[in-house]
Parts: sequence; structure tokens; C-alpha cells
Amino acid sequence: MTDNIAKFEEFLRKFYYDRLLKAVSQGDQSIIIDYRDLERFDPILADLLIKDPEKTIEEMKEAMRNIDIGTDQPLHPRFDNIPDSEKIRIKDIRSEHIGKMIKVEGLVRRASEVIPEVKVAIFECPDCGAKIEVPQMEEVLTYPTSCECGRKRGFKLIGRKLQDARYIVVEDPFETTLGEKPGEIRIFLKDDLTTPEMQRKTDPGARLEITGILKELPRRINGRRSKQLDKYLECNFVKPVELELEELEITDEDKKVIEELAKDPKIYDKLIASIAPSMYGLEDVKEALLLQLFGGVPQVLPDGTKIRGDIHVLIVGDPSSGKTQLLKLISKLVPRGRYVSGKGTTAAGLTATVTRDEEFMGGWVLEAGAVVLANKSIIAIDEFDKMSKEDQINLHEAMSTQTVSISKATIQATLPAQTSIVAGCNPKLSRFDKYRPISEQIDIPETLLSRFDLKFVLRDIPDKDRDERLVDHVIKTRISEDEVKPIIDHDLLRKYVAYARKYIKPKLTKKALSICKNFFIELRSKYASEEGTVPLTLRQYEALIRLSEASAKIRLSDVVEEEDARRAIKIMKKSIQQLGYDPETGKIDIDRAEGGVPSSKRSKIRIVMETLEELEKTVGKNIKVDDLISALEEEGIDEHSAESIIREMKNKGILFEPRPGYIQKI
Repeated sequence: MTDNIAKFEEFLRKFYYDRLLKAVSQGDQSIIIDYRDLERFDPILADLLIKDPEKTIEEMKEAMRNIDIGTDQPLHPRFDNIPDSEKIRIKDIRSEHIGKMIKVEGLVRRASEVIPEVKVAIFECPDCGAKIEVPQMEEVLTYPTSCECGRKRGFKLIGRKLQDARYIVVEDPFETTLGEKPGEIRIFLKDDLTTPEMQRKTDPGARLEITGILKELPRRINGRRSKQLDKYLECNFVKPVELELEELEITDEDKKVIEELAKDPKIYDKLIASIAPSMYGLEDVKEALLLQLFGGVPQVLPDGTKIRGDIHVLIVGDPSSGKTQLLKLISKLVPRGRYVSGKGTTAAGLTATVTRDEEFMGGWVLEAGAVVLANKSIIAIDEFDKMSKEDQINLHEAMSTQTVSISKATIQATLPAQTSIVAGCNPKLSRFDKYRPISEQIDIPETLLSRFDLKFVLRDIPDKDRDERLVDHVIKTRISEDEVKPIIDHDLLRKYVAYARKYIKPKLTKKALSICKNFFIELRSKYASEEGTVPLTLRQYEALIRLSEASAKIRLSDVVEEEDARRAIKIMKKSIQQLGYDPETGKIDIDRAEGGVPSSKRSKIRIVMETLEELEKTVGKNIKVDDLISALEEEGIDEHSAESIIREMKNKGILFEPRPGYIQKI
């Protein structure tokens, strides 16, 4: 027995004997060892683990065999708390690190399924019958080079020892890439690192800290070995770096502070003031984002129908109104929050995609996009209108059912996307025009617009008093940091949100439901006699319930009270009035806010069709455009509106031009 094995035996007996017995009794395959314990016991052994990990780990396993722990099979030692001096940026890994134990941090971009892999192949010599065990280190099966009897070929495979294996690809975190292409490395997971729980923790989207041994893999070009080598990290220990919001550690002291805050009658004002205090005003938008952070309660109905609890918010803003800054700040308030922008975002980068990787994964592999990476968190999408229509359409499923389904090549998968979306966009003509429907001002499909619970417009309108207050606020923020210091520290705010989302599931009271119901029915009944005018739809009613639940969560209340329902109605009114008010009719029309055809326009289209039918009776099917416009002016539609409606009806295929200057119904 070597000195190192004896030292490891002493170390294990002194520090880990009870844990070894417990691990064996539980049927564990490995034991987690704190590197700091080994370093305190013998710094030379700890140093050997870094410089020659394979030999050192085998010596520790041999030491376990010498300890009576009730099994002949030693547990695999997994080392936590490797010093940060061994932490290397993926892009900085070089040949000098091969064979050493290193630590990397990164984001899982793609992953294979768990597959059985041959660990050891057993061959039989046809001459002497000897059994030869060959460890399998390469991608193809390795045969024995010779037998003790002298035979060098023709060995027969008679057995094999299998292990579960999985490959993942990890890339540098975005904040360390400094604008360059992030480095990536393959990670090899085996045995108990492939259990269902570990598979979930290492799925695409997870941010991990991985300790392992850097190894080389022969590269083959046209079936022949190349002098170039591929590198991969054989994982020894893995732990999540970025916990989900509900996994944040909340101490008893934190809990006490949070509960005291929730009792404060001014808690809403304090929380709103803690969101982007450097930005003047915007109280309504900040309140909406606050409610979005807390979210509603997801429901699963008896028939299996799922109703989301996450709240989606759209912000349309004039230039310099502060959209981008607001989106970036809100995405940083919660763990796993993501910020993406416009043209730099594709459907693959936003939802999910399938790529082919024959060399590494052996076929098609799944890559998660930003919405999946932000599961159970928030994603801020700036320049939302600049994304292509195809990329926007890919969000339909994520925004309604909160899943991302993909069916390409050999992969059919449904990924979780329980993500709140806050999107920002600019009007087409730079400034928002309250007299035109939103569908004419931003490039977002109507079906997608309707999935946002709240929509706000940030307008930059000159106002002497307001401008003076705004400039004064900017000056104060530059002079004194106290002016932009949040009332509630952001670390505490994260824990507040996490605590509420994890433990508070408020139930709706009859009184709160009645208030929401009355608001919904009364507003709709006002327009019951107005043909085609719809002030609210059932989607807004469901949004009211979500907003009411979020309001109750802020107070850490188990029930949704009357005040929560009224707060939800207040914020909903603000949203609808900004985008749903039709200046032509002086009424609320939800179709204006959700990108549909407003009732005033539908009314004009009906007048155009009736006028065409009347003209057809006298002049036939082919009607002069000028005659139609003149007739419409008599019906009270001005020339500009008439031309606009005729043009739109041609684009939609309702009318066509049989020849220049004439119009006809299809």
C-alpha cells in the first residue's frame, strides 16, 4: 500500500466515515467531498488532486476498499469547492490543462439524451481462451492489441460493462464574452450524474459550475486519425449557479423582514418607487411591472385545461421615453431573467431549434432559446416590432399555453416556458398617434397583440411643468446617489418576490369576483346596442383575475380582497384608455388595442359595400373609383378616409381593379 493510499484511508476515517456508511446504506453511487477538508488535512494530497486527478481519485477509491463500509464497490468521490484559482473561462482552455482538474462556469446550450455506453469490453482469445478486459476510451470500440499467449488479432467480444452517459455542450456566460463569440466545450456526464433529477438540472438553459478532468479525444478525418485532438471535460461534480426564483434561499430573518413589509399600508408605493428610481414618473407602467413580477396563480381545471398565471406586458413608446432602460432593469430584478433585442433575435434563439451534430451527439440535438432559458422568470424583448413575422408567430404557443413544442427531424419535444414576457416597440412613424389604431402603428400580428394582458404607451409630449420636474430629477440623480437608491433593496425585493411566488397562492373571494364581474358586464352592457363595438373580451377578464391575485401576493394574503380587485381594475382601465379609446366614436373599443378592425372602421367598410351595391344597380359591376368616393362623401365619409378604406379592402382581397380607375367586388 502506497503512502498516498494510507493517507486517504486516514482522511476518510477521520472526516467521512459516517457519511460513507450512510451513502452505502442509501444505495448511492458517489460521495461528495469538500476539497477544503482535504486541503486542511494534507495540502500535498490536495495539490495532487488538481495536477494528477485520475491517479489520485483511483488511490482514494483503493483507500475506500480498505475501509469496511459494507460494499466491495468503492463510491465515486466527487469534489466540491475546488478553489477559484482553478476556475477557467471556457474560451481560455488550452492544451496545458489536459489531464488536470479544472472548474468552468457556463450555460447549457444543447444536450443529448441519456444513452447506455460501453465502459469495459470483455474479449476472449480463440487460442488460449483468456478473457481480456479493455477499458473503452474512444468513440469506436477498442480491441485488445495482443494476448499473453502471443495472439494479436481475431479476439471475440463476449461481454461488456455498461454505464449511463450523457453529453452536454456548455458555453461561456454572456457577461464574460465581451462581445466576442462565446467559447464552448463538451461535457461528459456518467453514472449518477445522469439520474432523472440531474438530467433536469443539466437540461438546456441551466447555468452550471462544473468541476472535471480535461481530456483529449482523437479526431478522425475521412475515417483516419488526425494529429488534431478534440477536448472534452469529464465531469466530476456539477452544481447549479443560477437558481430559479422560487429556489432562492430565504432565512428566518429575511422572512421576518418580508412579513413586516407586507403589513405596511404603503407597501405598494414603496415597491413601485423601488423599480427604476432613476427614471422619473411612469408610475402606471412600474405598477404593471410590479404585478408582473409577482404574477397570478396558474390553474388546472378538472377537464385538463391550463390557465396561465404569468402576466404579459407590452410597452409602446416614443423615442427617448425610457423603454430600453426599463426593460433591462426589470430583467435583472429576478434570477434567470433575460433581455433580448429586435433583429438580433430569431425564432431559434427565442424559442427552440433542432441542429445536426453527427460528430459529437451522433445525430439531431435540441437547443433551447431565450424564452425556455427564462422558464419561471421574465424575458424582456426590446424592439419587438423589428423581429420578423415568422419569429413573432413562434411566440404564440409560449404566450398562451406556456410551452414550446418542436417537431423536427427525429426530435419531438415540448419544453416548459412558464415565462412572463415584457415587450417594447416603437411606432412606425416614430411618434405614437392616438387617433390611429395600434395595428396601423406597429408591426405585430393581431393574434399576438391580444395575448398581452396590459399595454401602455409612453408618449413624449412637451409640457413645461413636467419637463422642469423631469430635468430636476435627472440633475438630482447625478448629484446624489441617495436620489436613485431604491427604498427596498433589490436583493430583498428578489427574496420578497420569491417568497410570495413560492408560498402565497391566494384564493378569490366572492366579493372580489363580484367586483371584477360587475366591471366586465357593465362596460360591455354600455355598448350592447352598438353593433360591432366590443369594449372588453374574456381575455381581459382573465387578466383582471391574474392582476388581482398578484396584488394579493404583494400583501402576502391568502385571499384576494376587494382592494385587490379594484387595483386590478384601475390598472386595466389605464391600459384600455391609452390604446382602446376610439376618438371617432368617443367609446372604448378593444379591437383598437388588440390590433383588430375598430368598430368605426367596420362601420365605414359596411357603408362602402352598401354604396357599391347601390351603384351596381345603375351602372353595372365596374364602378369608377371617383364615383364611389363622391357617393361615400354624401354618406359622411371624407375623401381621405374613403381612399384609405378602399385601398385596405383591395389589399385584403374584398375589392379589385378590373382596369385602372375602376373598382369591382370580388
